[in-house]
Amino acid sequence: MLEEMRIRSLGVIDDAVVELSPGFTAVTGETGAGKTMVVTSLGLLLGGRADPALVRIGAKNAVVEGRIAVPEGASAIVRAEEAGAELDDGALLISRTVSAEGRSRAHLGGRSVPVGVLAELADELVAVHGQTDQQGLLKQSRQRAALDRYAGDAVAVPLTKYGEAYRRLRAVVGELDEIVTRARERAQEADMLRYGLDEITGVEPRAGEDVELAEEAERLGHAEALASAATAAHAALAGNPEDPEGVDAATLVAGAHRALEAVRSHDPALAALAERIGEIGILLGDVAGELAGYADDLDADPLRLAAVEERRAALTGLTRKFGRDGQDIASVLAWAEQGARRLTELDGDDERIDELTAERDGLRAELGGLAQALTDARAEAAERFAAAVTAELASLAMPHARVSFDIRQNDDPEGVEVDGRTVAYGPSGVDEVELLLAPHPGAPPRPIAKGASGGELSRVMLAVEVVFAGTDPVPTYLFDEVDAGVGGKAAVEIGRRLAKLARSAQVVVVTHLPQVAAFADRQLLVEKTNDGSVTRSGVKVLEGEDRVRELSRMLAGQEDSETARAHAEELLAAARADA
Repeated sequence: MLEEMRIRSLGVIDDAVVELSPGFTAVTGETGAGKTMVVTSLGLLLGGRADPALVRIGAKNAVVEGRIAVPEGASAIVRAEEAGAELDDGALLISRTVSAEGRSRAHLGGRSVPVGVLAELADELVAVHGQTDQQGLLKQSRQRAALDRYAGDAVAVPLTKYGEAYRRLRAVVGELDEIVTRARERAQEADMLRYGLDEITGVEPRAGEDVELAEEAERLGHAEALASAATAAHAALAGNPEDPEGVDAATLVAGAHRALEAVRSHDPALAALAERIGEIGILLGDVAGELAGYADDLDADPLRLAAVEERRAALTGLTRKFGRDGQDIASVLAWAEQGARRLTELDGDDERIDELTAERDGLRAELGGLAQALTDARAEAAERFAAAVTAELASLAMPHARVSFDIRQNDDPEGVEVDGRTVAYGPSGVDEVELLLAPHPGAPPRPIAKGASGGELSRVMLAVEVVFAGTDPVPTYLFDEVDAGVGGKAAVEIGRRLAKLARSAQVVVVTHLPQVAAFADRQLLVEKTNDGSVTRSGVKVLEGEDRVRELSRMLAGQEDSETARAHAEELLAAARADA
Protein backbone atom coordinates (compact mmCIF):
# COMPACT_ATOMS: atom_id res chain seq x y z
CA MET A 1 0.00 0.00 0.00
CA LEU A 2 1.23 3.47 -0.92
CA GLU A 3 1.46 5.42 2.34
CA GLU A 4 3.07 8.70 1.36
CA MET A 5 4.73 10.61 -1.47
CA ARG A 6 6.85 13.73 -1.29
CA ILE A 7 7.15 15.67 -4.54
CA ARG A 8 9.67 18.48 -5.08
CA SER A 9 10.20 20.70 -8.12
CA LEU A 10 8.03 18.58 -10.41
CA GLY A 11 5.88 20.55 -12.86
CA VAL A 12 3.78 23.07 -10.96
CA ILE A 13 4.57 21.40 -7.62
CA ASP A 14 7.25 23.17 -5.61
CA ASP A 15 7.28 20.97 -2.52
CA ALA A 16 4.27 18.92 -1.48
CA VAL A 17 3.50 15.81 0.55
CA VAL A 18 0.68 13.48 -0.47
CA GLU A 19 -0.48 11.33 2.44
CA LEU A 20 -2.55 8.34 1.44
CA SER A 21 -4.55 5.76 3.35
CA PRO A 22 -6.28 2.42 2.75
CA GLY A 23 -9.52 2.35 0.83
CA PHE A 24 -10.61 4.88 -1.79
CA THR A 25 -8.78 8.23 -2.03
CA ALA A 26 -9.95 10.89 -4.47
CA VAL A 27 -7.53 13.63 -5.59
CA THR A 28 -9.33 16.77 -6.76
CA GLY A 29 -8.57 20.39 -7.59
CA GLU A 30 -8.93 23.10 -10.20
CA THR A 31 -7.86 22.34 -13.77
CA GLY A 32 -4.09 22.84 -14.01
CA ALA A 33 -3.62 22.68 -10.26
CA GLY A 34 -1.29 19.72 -10.57
CA LYS A 35 -3.53 16.73 -9.85
CA THR A 36 -2.01 14.70 -12.67
CA MET A 37 1.43 15.26 -11.16
CA VAL A 38 0.40 12.68 -8.56
CA VAL A 39 0.16 10.09 -11.32
CA THR A 40 3.38 11.32 -12.94
CA SER A 41 5.22 11.14 -9.63
CA LEU A 42 4.10 7.60 -9.00
CA GLY A 43 5.14 6.67 -12.53
CA LEU A 44 8.65 7.92 -11.78
CA LEU A 45 8.77 5.89 -8.57
CA LEU A 46 7.82 2.82 -10.59
CA GLY A 47 10.63 3.19 -13.10
CA GLY A 48 8.84 5.33 -15.69
CA ARG A 49 10.66 7.42 -18.29
CA ALA A 50 12.39 10.47 -16.89
CA ASP A 51 11.47 13.59 -18.89
CA PRO A 52 13.65 16.62 -18.06
CA ALA A 53 10.73 18.84 -19.11
CA LEU A 54 9.02 17.78 -15.88
CA VAL A 55 11.62 19.63 -13.78
CA ARG A 56 10.19 22.87 -12.44
CA ILE A 57 11.59 25.97 -14.13
CA GLY A 58 14.53 27.31 -12.14
CA ALA A 59 15.19 24.04 -10.29
CA LYS A 60 18.23 21.81 -10.85
CA ASN A 61 16.29 18.62 -10.46
CA ALA A 62 12.96 17.10 -9.51
CA VAL A 63 12.73 14.58 -6.66
CA VAL A 64 9.97 12.12 -5.84
CA GLU A 65 10.13 10.04 -2.67
CA GLY A 66 7.64 7.38 -1.72
CA ARG A 67 6.90 5.01 1.12
CA ILE A 68 5.15 1.76 0.19
CA ALA A 69 4.10 -0.82 2.76
CA VAL A 70 4.69 -4.34 1.41
CA PRO A 71 3.02 -7.48 2.78
CA GLU A 72 5.39 -9.85 4.56
CA GLY A 73 6.69 -12.57 2.26
CA ALA A 74 5.79 -10.70 -0.94
CA SER A 75 8.03 -11.36 -3.94
CA ALA A 76 8.67 -7.61 -4.17
CA ILE A 77 10.51 -7.82 -0.84
CA VAL A 78 12.68 -10.64 -2.11
CA ARG A 79 13.62 -8.70 -5.25
CA ALA A 80 14.28 -5.54 -3.25
CA GLU A 81 16.54 -7.37 -0.81
CA GLU A 82 18.40 -8.94 -3.72
CA ALA A 83 19.12 -5.39 -4.89
CA GLY A 84 20.51 -4.56 -1.43
CA ALA A 85 17.50 -2.62 -0.14
CA GLU A 86 16.52 -2.56 3.53
CA LEU A 87 12.96 -2.31 4.81
CA ASP A 88 11.94 0.52 7.10
CA ASP A 89 9.43 -0.98 9.54
CA GLY A 90 7.91 -3.18 6.85
CA ALA A 91 7.93 -0.49 4.16
CA LEU A 92 10.07 0.22 1.11
CA LEU A 93 11.46 3.72 0.72
CA ILE A 94 11.81 4.63 -2.95
CA SER A 95 13.41 7.76 -4.37
CA ARG A 96 13.75 9.03 -7.94
CA THR A 97 15.71 12.11 -9.00
CA VAL A 98 15.49 13.69 -12.46
CA SER A 99 17.92 16.46 -13.38
CA ALA A 100 17.14 19.32 -15.73
CA GLU A 101 19.82 17.88 -18.05
CA GLY A 102 17.91 14.59 -18.25
CA ARG A 103 19.99 12.41 -15.93
CA SER A 104 18.06 10.12 -13.61
CA ARG A 105 18.94 8.30 -10.38
CA ALA A 106 16.95 5.76 -8.38
CA HIS A 107 17.28 4.64 -4.76
CA LEU A 108 15.53 1.72 -3.11
CA GLY A 109 15.66 1.05 0.61
CA GLY A 110 18.69 3.29 1.02
CA ARG A 111 20.61 1.76 -1.89
CA SER A 112 21.29 3.17 -5.33
CA VAL A 113 19.74 0.82 -7.90
CA PRO A 114 19.17 0.76 -11.67
CA VAL A 115 15.85 2.25 -12.72
CA GLY A 116 14.96 -1.16 -14.17
CA VAL A 117 14.73 -2.57 -10.64
CA LEU A 118 11.91 -0.14 -9.85
CA ALA A 119 10.12 -1.24 -13.02
CA GLU A 120 10.43 -4.88 -11.90
CA LEU A 121 8.77 -4.03 -8.59
CA ALA A 122 5.99 -2.06 -10.27
CA ASP A 123 4.03 -5.14 -11.36
CA GLU A 124 3.84 -6.34 -7.76
CA LEU A 125 3.10 -3.02 -6.07
CA VAL A 126 0.91 -0.63 -8.08
CA ALA A 127 -1.29 -0.80 -11.18
CA VAL A 128 -1.48 2.58 -12.91
CA HIS A 129 -4.30 3.35 -15.34
CA GLY A 130 -4.07 6.72 -17.01
CA GLN A 131 -4.35 8.48 -20.35
CA THR A 132 -0.72 7.75 -21.25
CA ASP A 133 0.40 5.22 -18.66
CA GLN A 134 -1.15 1.77 -18.42
CA GLN A 135 0.37 -1.09 -16.53
CA GLY A 136 -0.75 -4.32 -14.91
CA LEU A 137 -3.41 -6.09 -16.91
CA LEU A 138 -2.26 -4.66 -20.23
CA LYS A 139 0.49 -7.30 -20.09
CA GLN A 140 -0.59 -10.62 -21.58
CA SER A 141 1.17 -12.64 -18.89
CA ARG A 142 -0.83 -10.80 -16.23
CA GLN A 143 -4.05 -11.25 -18.21
CA ARG A 144 -3.55 -15.01 -18.28
CA ALA A 145 -2.60 -15.15 -14.61
CA ALA A 146 -5.61 -13.03 -13.65
CA LEU A 147 -7.94 -15.18 -15.75
CA ASP A 148 -6.56 -18.29 -14.04
CA ARG A 149 -7.27 -16.79 -10.61
CA TYR A 150 -10.75 -15.77 -11.76
CA ALA A 151 -11.42 -19.34 -12.96
CA GLY A 152 -10.55 -20.74 -9.51
CA ASP A 153 -10.13 -24.48 -8.97
CA ALA A 154 -11.26 -25.27 -12.51
CA VAL A 155 -7.84 -24.02 -13.65
CA ALA A 156 -5.87 -24.27 -10.41
CA VAL A 157 -6.21 -28.08 -10.08
CA PRO A 158 -5.05 -29.04 -13.60
CA LEU A 159 -2.49 -26.21 -13.54
CA THR A 160 -0.89 -27.70 -10.40
CA LYS A 161 -0.68 -31.12 -12.04
CA TYR A 162 0.57 -29.55 -15.25
CA GLY A 163 3.26 -27.64 -13.36
CA GLU A 164 4.53 -30.80 -11.71
CA ALA A 165 4.64 -32.68 -15.03
CA TYR A 166 6.23 -29.67 -16.75
CA ARG A 167 9.03 -29.40 -14.20
CA ARG A 168 9.70 -33.14 -14.42
CA LEU A 169 9.72 -32.97 -18.21
CA ARG A 170 12.21 -30.10 -18.18
CA ALA A 171 14.44 -32.08 -15.83
CA VAL A 172 14.20 -35.21 -18.03
CA VAL A 173 14.81 -33.26 -21.22
CA GLY A 174 17.77 -31.50 -19.60
CA GLU A 175 19.32 -34.77 -18.48
CA LEU A 176 18.62 -36.41 -21.82
CA ASP A 177 20.12 -33.51 -23.75
CA GLU A 178 23.18 -33.60 -21.55
CA ILE A 179 23.65 -37.34 -22.01
CA VAL A 180 23.02 -37.18 -25.77
CA THR A 181 25.41 -34.26 -26.12
CA ARG A 182 28.01 -36.03 -24.02
CA ALA A 183 27.21 -39.31 -25.79
CA ARG A 184 28.80 -37.98 -28.95
CA GLU A 185 31.93 -37.20 -27.03
CA ARG A 186 31.69 -40.42 -25.05
CA ALA A 187 31.22 -42.46 -28.25
CA GLN A 188 34.40 -40.96 -29.60
CA GLU A 189 36.12 -41.74 -26.32
CA ALA A 190 34.79 -45.32 -26.41
CA ASP A 191 36.06 -45.80 -29.96
CA MET A 192 39.50 -44.59 -28.94
CA LEU A 193 39.49 -46.92 -25.94
CA ARG A 194 38.44 -49.91 -28.04
CA TYR A 195 41.17 -49.16 -30.58
CA GLY A 196 43.79 -48.89 -27.87
CA LEU A 197 42.64 -52.01 -26.03
CA ASP A 198 42.56 -53.99 -29.27
CA GLU A 199 46.09 -52.88 -30.05
CA ILE A 200 47.34 -53.86 -26.61
CA THR A 201 45.52 -57.20 -26.75
CA GLY A 202 47.12 -57.92 -30.12
CA VAL A 203 50.60 -57.48 -28.66
CA GLU A 204 49.81 -59.32 -25.40
CA PRO A 205 52.53 -57.73 -23.25
CA ARG A 206 53.60 -59.27 -19.94
CA ALA A 207 54.61 -57.41 -16.84
CA GLY A 208 58.42 -57.02 -16.80
CA GLU A 209 58.78 -58.36 -20.33
CA ASP A 210 60.41 -55.20 -21.59
CA VAL A 211 63.16 -55.46 -18.97
CA GLU A 212 63.79 -59.13 -19.76
CA LEU A 213 64.02 -58.48 -23.47
CA ALA A 214 66.40 -55.56 -22.97
CA GLU A 215 68.74 -57.80 -21.03
CA GLU A 216 68.50 -60.59 -23.63
CA ALA A 217 69.16 -58.18 -26.49
CA GLU A 218 72.24 -56.88 -24.71
CA ARG A 219 73.51 -60.42 -24.16
CA LEU A 220 72.86 -61.55 -27.73
CA GLY A 221 74.45 -58.47 -29.18
CA HIS A 222 77.78 -59.24 -27.37
CA ALA A 223 77.73 -63.04 -27.48
CA GLU A 224 81.23 -63.52 -28.92
CA ALA A 225 82.90 -61.22 -26.43
CA LEU A 226 81.01 -62.82 -23.57
CA ALA A 227 81.97 -66.35 -24.72
CA SER A 228 85.63 -65.40 -25.09
CA ALA A 229 85.71 -63.80 -21.63
CA ALA A 230 84.00 -66.81 -20.03
CA THR A 231 86.45 -69.24 -21.70
CA ALA A 232 89.48 -67.21 -20.62
CA ALA A 233 88.19 -66.94 -17.08
CA HIS A 234 87.52 -70.71 -16.98
CA ALA A 235 91.07 -71.46 -18.20
CA ALA A 236 92.50 -69.15 -15.53
CA LEU A 237 90.57 -70.92 -12.83
CA ALA A 238 90.59 -74.55 -13.97
CA GLY A 239 93.33 -74.74 -16.57
CA ASN A 240 93.49 -75.16 -20.34
CA PRO A 241 93.54 -78.77 -21.62
CA GLU A 242 95.53 -77.65 -24.64
CA ASP A 243 98.29 -76.24 -22.37
CA PRO A 244 99.27 -78.96 -19.87
CA GLU A 245 102.18 -76.88 -18.60
CA GLY A 246 100.03 -73.91 -17.82
CA VAL A 247 99.37 -72.83 -14.24
CA ASP A 248 95.74 -72.25 -13.07
CA ALA A 249 94.20 -70.93 -9.91
CA ALA A 250 92.55 -74.22 -8.91
CA THR A 251 95.90 -76.08 -9.02
CA LEU A 252 97.64 -73.37 -7.00
CA VAL A 253 94.90 -73.27 -4.37
CA ALA A 254 94.89 -77.07 -4.16
CA GLY A 255 98.68 -77.00 -3.57
CA ALA A 256 98.35 -74.43 -0.81
CA HIS A 257 95.60 -76.50 0.81
CA ARG A 258 97.76 -79.64 0.79
CA ALA A 259 100.70 -77.80 2.36
CA LEU A 260 98.63 -76.59 5.27
CA GLU A 261 96.80 -79.85 5.74
CA ALA A 262 100.18 -81.53 6.38
CA VAL A 263 100.91 -79.43 9.49
CA ARG A 264 97.47 -78.35 10.72
CA SER A 265 97.53 -80.60 13.75
CA HIS A 266 100.35 -78.55 15.24
CA ASP A 267 98.45 -75.25 15.39
CA PRO A 268 94.66 -74.69 15.53
CA ALA A 269 95.04 -71.26 13.90
CA LEU A 270 96.74 -72.78 10.89
CA ALA A 271 94.10 -75.49 10.76
CA ALA A 272 91.41 -72.78 10.46
CA LEU A 273 93.26 -71.20 7.56
CA ALA A 274 93.51 -74.59 5.86
CA GLU A 275 89.72 -74.94 6.07
CA ARG A 276 89.19 -71.53 4.55
CA ILE A 277 91.56 -72.33 1.66
CA GLY A 278 89.64 -75.56 1.16
CA GLU A 279 86.43 -73.55 0.86
CA ILE A 280 88.09 -71.27 -1.69
CA GLY A 281 89.04 -74.30 -3.72
CA ILE A 282 85.44 -75.52 -3.70
CA LEU A 283 84.18 -72.04 -4.69
CA LEU A 284 86.71 -71.86 -7.51
CA GLY A 285 85.51 -75.22 -8.78
CA ASP A 286 81.89 -74.08 -8.71
CA VAL A 287 82.63 -70.84 -10.54
CA ALA A 288 84.76 -72.64 -13.11
CA GLY A 289 81.91 -75.09 -13.73
CA GLU A 290 79.38 -72.27 -14.17
CA LEU A 291 81.72 -70.47 -16.55
CA ALA A 292 81.99 -73.61 -18.64
CA GLY A 293 78.21 -73.99 -18.68
CA TYR A 294 77.70 -70.31 -19.52
CA ALA A 295 80.02 -70.55 -22.50
CA ASP A 296 78.32 -73.72 -23.71
CA ASP A 297 74.79 -72.26 -23.33
CA LEU A 298 75.51 -68.83 -24.79
CA ASP A 299 73.27 -68.38 -27.90
CA ALA A 300 74.77 -66.28 -30.63
CA ASP A 301 71.86 -66.92 -33.03
CA PRO A 302 71.23 -63.73 -35.11
CA LEU A 303 67.66 -64.88 -35.84
CA ARG A 304 66.89 -64.87 -32.12
CA LEU A 305 68.39 -61.40 -31.78
CA ALA A 306 66.21 -60.15 -34.62
CA ALA A 307 63.10 -61.65 -33.00
CA VAL A 308 63.96 -60.01 -29.67
CA GLU A 309 64.45 -56.60 -31.27
CA GLU A 310 61.16 -56.92 -33.15
CA ARG A 311 59.31 -57.73 -29.94
CA ARG A 312 60.98 -54.84 -28.16
CA ALA A 313 59.88 -52.48 -30.95
CA ALA A 314 56.27 -53.61 -30.52
CA LEU A 315 56.42 -52.99 -26.78
CA THR A 316 58.09 -49.63 -27.30
CA GLY A 317 55.21 -48.62 -29.61
CA LEU A 318 52.71 -49.42 -26.83
CA THR A 319 54.61 -47.50 -24.19
CA ARG A 320 54.82 -44.43 -26.41
CA LYS A 321 51.03 -44.42 -26.96
CA PHE A 322 49.71 -45.60 -23.63
CA GLY A 323 52.56 -45.60 -21.12
CA ARG A 324 53.01 -43.23 -18.21
CA ASP A 325 55.32 -42.87 -15.25
CA GLY A 326 58.59 -43.94 -16.81
CA GLN A 327 57.13 -45.25 -20.06
CA ASP A 328 57.41 -48.92 -19.16
CA ILE A 329 55.13 -51.82 -20.01
CA ALA A 330 53.66 -51.79 -16.48
CA SER A 331 52.04 -48.38 -17.17
CA VAL A 332 50.63 -49.75 -20.45
CA LEU A 333 48.98 -52.62 -18.57
CA ALA A 334 47.61 -50.13 -16.00
CA TRP A 335 46.13 -48.02 -18.81
CA ALA A 336 44.51 -51.10 -20.30
CA GLU A 337 42.91 -51.99 -16.95
CA GLN A 338 41.53 -48.49 -16.42
CA GLY A 339 40.42 -48.24 -20.05
CA ALA A 340 38.45 -51.48 -19.80
CA ARG A 341 36.58 -50.17 -16.74
CA ARG A 342 35.86 -46.83 -18.45
CA LEU A 343 34.61 -48.58 -21.59
CA THR A 344 32.15 -50.61 -19.52
CA GLU A 345 30.86 -47.36 -18.01
CA LEU A 346 30.51 -45.64 -21.39
CA ASP A 347 28.66 -48.55 -22.92
CA GLY A 348 25.89 -48.09 -20.29
CA ASP A 349 24.65 -44.75 -21.78
CA ASP A 350 22.41 -46.33 -24.38
CA GLU A 351 20.21 -47.95 -21.74
CA ARG A 352 19.82 -44.66 -19.82
CA ILE A 353 19.00 -42.78 -23.02
CA ASP A 354 16.28 -45.29 -23.81
CA GLU A 355 14.80 -44.90 -20.31
CA LEU A 356 14.80 -41.10 -20.45
CA THR A 357 13.41 -41.02 -23.98
CA ALA A 358 10.50 -43.21 -22.96
CA GLU A 359 9.80 -41.03 -19.90
CA ARG A 360 10.04 -37.85 -21.98
CA ASP A 361 7.52 -39.12 -24.51
CA GLY A 362 5.17 -40.19 -21.74
CA LEU A 363 5.40 -36.79 -20.05
CA ARG A 364 4.78 -34.99 -23.35
CA ALA A 365 1.60 -36.98 -23.82
CA GLU A 366 0.53 -36.27 -20.22
CA LEU A 367 1.23 -32.55 -20.66
CA GLY A 368 -0.85 -32.50 -23.83
CA GLY A 369 -3.87 -33.85 -21.95
CA LEU A 370 -3.41 -31.44 -19.03
CA ALA A 371 -2.88 -28.51 -21.40
CA GLN A 372 -6.16 -29.33 -23.15
CA ALA A 373 -7.93 -29.34 -19.79
CA LEU A 374 -6.40 -25.94 -18.99
CA THR A 375 -7.48 -24.51 -22.34
CA ASP A 376 -11.04 -25.74 -21.87
CA ALA A 377 -11.24 -24.33 -18.33
CA ARG A 378 -9.81 -20.99 -19.44
CA ALA A 379 -12.23 -20.75 -22.34
CA GLU A 380 -15.19 -21.32 -20.02
CA ALA A 381 -13.91 -18.78 -17.47
CA ALA A 382 -13.17 -16.29 -20.25
CA GLU A 383 -16.81 -16.34 -21.38
CA ARG A 384 -18.03 -15.60 -17.87
CA PHE A 385 -15.39 -12.91 -17.40
CA ALA A 386 -16.19 -11.22 -20.72
CA ALA A 387 -19.88 -11.15 -19.90
CA ALA A 388 -19.19 -9.64 -16.46
CA VAL A 389 -16.87 -6.91 -17.81
CA THR A 390 -19.25 -6.10 -20.66
CA ALA A 391 -22.04 -5.66 -18.11
CA GLU A 392 -19.81 -3.34 -16.06
CA LEU A 393 -19.00 -1.26 -19.14
CA ALA A 394 -22.68 -0.76 -19.85
CA SER A 395 -22.91 1.12 -16.55
CA LEU A 396 -19.76 3.13 -17.28
CA ALA A 397 -21.09 5.04 -20.31
CA MET A 398 -19.87 2.39 -22.75
CA PRO A 399 -23.15 0.54 -23.42
CA HIS A 400 -22.15 -0.83 -26.80
CA ALA A 401 -18.67 -2.05 -25.87
CA ARG A 402 -17.96 -5.76 -25.89
CA VAL A 403 -15.06 -7.52 -24.22
CA SER A 404 -13.74 -10.94 -25.19
CA PHE A 405 -10.68 -13.12 -24.81
CA ASP A 406 -8.43 -14.45 -27.56
CA ILE A 407 -7.04 -17.78 -26.37
CA ARG A 408 -4.62 -19.16 -28.93
CA GLN A 409 -1.71 -21.56 -29.32
CA ASN A 410 1.38 -21.35 -31.50
CA ASP A 411 2.58 -24.27 -33.60
CA ASP A 412 5.94 -25.68 -32.59
CA PRO A 413 7.36 -28.98 -33.92
CA GLU A 414 9.22 -29.38 -30.62
CA GLY A 415 6.08 -28.81 -28.53
CA VAL A 416 3.32 -31.05 -27.20
CA GLU A 417 0.32 -32.41 -29.04
CA VAL A 418 -3.00 -30.78 -28.19
CA ASP A 419 -6.16 -31.40 -30.17
CA GLY A 420 -4.25 -32.78 -33.14
CA ARG A 421 -1.68 -29.92 -33.23
CA THR A 422 1.87 -29.79 -31.99
CA VAL A 423 2.11 -26.48 -30.13
CA ALA A 424 4.55 -24.53 -28.01
CA TYR A 425 4.27 -25.02 -24.28
CA GLY A 426 5.52 -23.29 -21.15
CA PRO A 427 5.20 -23.41 -17.37
CA SER A 428 1.56 -22.20 -17.52
CA GLY A 429 0.33 -24.33 -20.40
CA VAL A 430 0.08 -23.83 -24.14
CA ASP A 431 -2.24 -20.81 -24.20
CA GLU A 432 -1.53 -17.21 -25.08
CA VAL A 433 -4.31 -15.14 -23.55
CA GLU A 434 -5.17 -11.65 -24.73
CA LEU A 435 -8.03 -9.39 -23.66
CA LEU A 436 -9.87 -7.81 -26.61
CA LEU A 437 -12.30 -4.88 -26.87
CA ALA A 438 -14.84 -3.94 -29.52
CA PRO A 439 -15.83 -0.39 -28.42
CA HIS A 440 -18.94 -0.18 -30.61
CA PRO A 441 -21.05 -2.40 -32.88
CA GLY A 442 -19.30 -3.34 -36.09
CA ALA A 443 -15.83 -2.66 -34.71
CA PRO A 444 -13.49 -5.66 -34.80
CA PRO A 445 -12.21 -6.87 -31.43
CA ARG A 446 -8.72 -5.52 -30.78
CA PRO A 447 -6.28 -5.73 -27.85
CA ILE A 448 -7.55 -3.42 -25.13
CA ALA A 449 -4.45 -1.21 -25.37
CA LYS A 450 -5.36 -0.48 -29.03
CA GLY A 451 -9.14 -0.74 -29.00
CA ALA A 452 -10.00 2.24 -26.80
CA SER A 453 -9.20 5.91 -26.32
CA GLY A 454 -7.43 7.04 -23.19
CA GLY A 455 -10.57 7.76 -21.19
CA GLU A 456 -12.30 4.64 -22.45
CA LEU A 457 -9.26 2.56 -21.62
CA SER A 458 -9.30 3.71 -18.00
CA ARG A 459 -12.95 2.74 -17.74
CA VAL A 460 -12.28 -0.63 -19.35
CA MET A 461 -9.48 -1.23 -16.89
CA LEU A 462 -11.75 -0.15 -14.03
CA ALA A 463 -14.36 -2.66 -15.16
CA VAL A 464 -11.69 -5.36 -15.47
CA GLU A 465 -10.25 -4.58 -12.04
CA VAL A 466 -13.71 -4.64 -10.45
CA VAL A 467 -14.44 -8.05 -11.95
CA PHE A 468 -11.00 -9.27 -10.91
CA ALA A 469 -11.25 -7.72 -7.43
CA GLY A 470 -9.85 -10.11 -4.90
CA THR A 471 -8.01 -12.20 -7.50
CA ASP A 472 -5.32 -9.76 -8.66
CA PRO A 473 -2.49 -9.46 -6.13
CA VAL A 474 -1.62 -5.80 -6.81
CA PRO A 475 -2.33 -3.91 -3.57
CA THR A 476 -2.70 -0.41 -5.06
CA TYR A 477 -4.57 0.94 -8.09
CA LEU A 478 -4.21 4.47 -9.40
CA PHE A 479 -6.68 5.82 -12.00
CA ASP A 480 -6.29 9.05 -13.93
CA GLU A 481 -9.05 10.35 -16.23
CA VAL A 482 -11.17 7.28 -15.51
CA ASP A 483 -14.18 9.58 -15.72
CA ALA A 484 -13.19 11.41 -18.90
CA GLY A 485 -16.18 12.19 -21.10
CA VAL A 486 -18.86 10.97 -18.69
CA GLY A 487 -21.21 12.52 -16.20
CA GLY A 488 -24.54 12.10 -14.50
CA LYS A 489 -25.56 8.55 -13.75
CA ALA A 490 -22.46 7.05 -15.45
CA ALA A 491 -20.24 9.12 -13.14
CA VAL A 492 -22.13 7.80 -10.12
CA GLU A 493 -21.61 4.24 -11.35
CA ILE A 494 -17.90 4.89 -11.78
CA GLY A 495 -17.68 6.13 -8.20
CA ARG A 496 -19.67 3.16 -6.95
CA ARG A 497 -17.36 0.69 -8.73
CA LEU A 498 -14.22 2.39 -7.52
CA ALA A 499 -15.57 2.09 -3.98
CA LYS A 500 -16.28 -1.58 -4.62
CA LEU A 501 -12.72 -2.15 -5.83
CA ALA A 502 -11.41 -0.32 -2.76
CA ARG A 503 -12.88 -3.01 -0.51
CA SER A 504 -10.06 -5.36 -1.56
CA ALA A 505 -7.27 -2.90 -2.45
CA GLN A 506 -6.06 0.65 -2.09
CA VAL A 507 -7.54 2.86 -4.81
CA VAL A 508 -6.32 6.36 -5.70
CA VAL A 509 -8.28 8.33 -8.31
CA VAL A 510 -7.52 11.70 -9.88
CA THR A 511 -10.95 13.07 -10.79
CA HIS A 512 -12.86 16.22 -11.66
CA LEU A 513 -16.30 14.67 -11.08
CA PRO A 514 -18.01 15.22 -7.71
CA GLN A 515 -20.11 12.06 -8.27
CA VAL A 516 -16.86 10.06 -8.19
CA ALA A 517 -15.19 12.00 -5.37
CA ALA A 518 -18.26 11.58 -3.14
CA PHE A 519 -17.70 7.84 -2.95
CA ALA A 520 -14.13 8.25 -1.69
CA ASP A 521 -13.19 7.33 1.86
CA ARG A 522 -10.75 10.24 1.78
CA GLN A 523 -10.51 13.32 -0.42
CA LEU A 524 -7.31 15.27 -1.10
CA LEU A 525 -7.40 18.78 -2.54
CA VAL A 526 -4.53 20.06 -4.69
CA GLU A 527 -4.49 23.85 -4.94
CA LYS A 528 -2.01 26.44 -6.10
CA THR A 529 -0.69 29.44 -4.24
CA ASN A 530 -0.88 32.94 -5.66
CA ASP A 531 2.42 32.48 -7.53
CA GLY A 532 1.05 29.45 -9.39
CA SER A 533 2.93 26.75 -7.48
CA VAL A 534 1.83 23.92 -5.23
CA THR A 535 3.54 23.94 -1.85
CA ARG A 536 3.38 21.76 1.26
CA SER A 537 0.15 23.45 2.28
CA GLY A 538 -1.26 22.94 -1.21
CA VAL A 539 -2.20 19.26 -0.72
CA LYS A 540 -4.58 18.81 2.16
CA VAL A 541 -7.14 16.34 3.43
CA LEU A 542 -10.71 17.55 3.16
CA GLU A 543 -13.14 16.74 5.95
CA GLY A 544 -16.57 17.91 7.00
CA GLU A 545 -17.42 21.38 5.76
CA ASP A 546 -14.27 21.66 3.64
CA ARG A 547 -15.22 18.58 1.69
CA VAL A 548 -18.75 19.85 1.09
CA ARG A 549 -17.33 23.17 -0.15
CA GLU A 550 -14.99 21.36 -2.62
CA LEU A 551 -17.78 19.16 -3.91
CA SER A 552 -19.93 22.29 -4.34
CA ARG A 553 -17.19 23.91 -6.39
CA MET A 554 -16.89 20.76 -8.52
CA LEU A 555 -20.67 20.71 -9.05
CA ALA A 556 -21.38 24.31 -9.83
CA GLY A 557 -18.13 26.19 -9.78
CA GLN A 558 -19.46 28.07 -6.74
CA GLU A 559 -18.30 27.01 -3.31
CA ASP A 560 -21.00 28.96 -1.42
CA SER A 561 -24.00 28.17 -3.59
CA GLU A 562 -26.75 26.84 -1.36
CA THR A 563 -28.11 24.70 -4.16
CA ALA A 564 -24.66 23.28 -4.89
CA ARG A 565 -24.06 22.65 -1.18
CA ALA A 566 -27.36 20.81 -0.87
CA HIS A 567 -26.51 18.70 -3.88
CA ALA A 568 -23.03 17.99 -2.48
CA GLU A 569 -24.45 16.89 0.85
CA GLU A 570 -26.97 14.74 -0.99
CA LEU A 571 -24.14 13.10 -2.99
CA LEU A 572 -22.17 12.35 0.16
CA ALA A 573 -25.20 10.93 1.93
CA ALA A 574 -26.10 8.74 -1.05
CA ALA A 575 -22.52 7.47 -1.34
CA ARG A 576 -22.39 6.63 2.37
CA ALA A 577 -25.73 4.86 2.18
CA ASP A 578 -24.57 2.88 -0.86
CA ALA A 579 -21.43 1.78 0.99
